[in-house]
Amino acid sequence: MIGRIHSIETCGTVDGPGIRYIIFMQGCPLRCQYCHNPDTWKTSTGEQIDSDEIIKEIIKYKPYMKNSGGGLTISGGEPLLQPEFVADIFKKAKKQGIHTCIDTSGFIGIDKIGNVLDYTDLVLLDIKSYNKDVYKDVTGVSLEPTLNFEQELMKRNIPVWIRYVLVPNLTDNLNDIEELAKYLTTLTNVERIDVLPFHKMGEFKWKELNYEYKLKNTLEPDDSLIKETKEIFKKYKLPIFNS
Repeated sequence: MIGRIHSIETCGTVDGPGIRYIIFMQGCPLRCQYCHNPDTWKTSTGEQIDSDEIIKEIIKYKPYMKNSGGGLTISGGEPLLQPEFVADIFKKAKKQGIHTCIDTSGFIGIDKIGNVLDYTDLVLLDIKSYNKDVYKDVTGVSLEPTLNFEQELMKRNIPVWIRYVLVPNLTDNLNDIEELAKYLTTLTNVERIDVLPFHKMGEFKWKELNYEYKLKNTLEPDDSLIKETKEIFKKYKLPIFNS
């Protein structure tokens, strides 16, 4: 099975539990204003690779995964744009006893992702905003598919880590954050919530690609805003991660 990837990180520590082999897939239907990898957007670029070839490489890192409680994470871009490839890798990884995780926006419809979730142990789900208008402004697409995707994950009892990027003057409205917290209390499969402070580490890529970077004058959130945001999730007794 051939897929198109952007890059690989062999010993990642922030995209799921433990030490992880991370595959960043090529292609994404979202156009997030704060994306730090806009070079993953186009589906026609990147490197073509065979799933058998990449599994051979992943297996080399099994001792690190086993000792740390880690595994394999497939991120992007949007990995569910290439569901057959991702499912093939996950199926082979599971046969090797490797924990599987997918980092996704949840935008791709359930009817279009095949049997990926049959081989998925954990989902890192990016919810950019719970306000539908803000979500559309941030991403260029609708929020509804992501919420539908999460409902499917809950039906399947697949654990989820929610990721929320906190951007001043964009996703920092405390009322919107509280509405998100209320929604998350209705879910039974949320194991962890990560509040990720906005950063500009990918800004140079926007310039290289000649894309307009709308957040060039936006500052990173200060500690008080980060704390206030986390306190909202804590108020609803949600599993906020304090790193």
